[in-house]
Amino acid sequence: MKTKDELPACPVATAVSLIGGKWKLLILRNLKERPWRFNELQRDLDGISQKVLTDSLRQMIDDGLAYRHDFREMPPKVEYGLTDLGRQMLPIIDDLAEFGNYYKSVLKQ
Repeated sequence: MKTKDELPACPVATAVSLIGGKWKLLILRNLKERPWRFNELQRDLDGISQKVLTDSLRQMIDDGLAYRHDFREMPPKVEYGLTDLGRQMLPIIDDLAEFGNYYKSVLKQ
C-alpha cells in the first residue's frame, strides 16, 4: 500500500488513482459477487489481455483492495477476491451501475 505522502492531496484523485481505467472498475464489479479464478475473470472481461489483467490485479492487491488466495494444490488453484477495504468501494460501483441504467433509460425516450 502507498503511504499518505504518496497519494494526491485531493480525495477524488486518490479514489481515481485506485480504480482508474475501465478494467479495474469491471474487475471490482466481478469480485463484488464472489472470488474468481484468473481464467474466469479473463473470459468474462471481453477484450482484456492477460498482461493487463495480471497488472491490474497486482495493483489492486498492492493497494489493499483485493487479495490472492493460493490453495497450494495440484493442479494449481488461485482465486482473487475483495478485501474489507475493497468492499468499501462497492457503493461506488453500485452508484455507477445505477447511473448507467438511468442514462440508458433517458436515451430510450
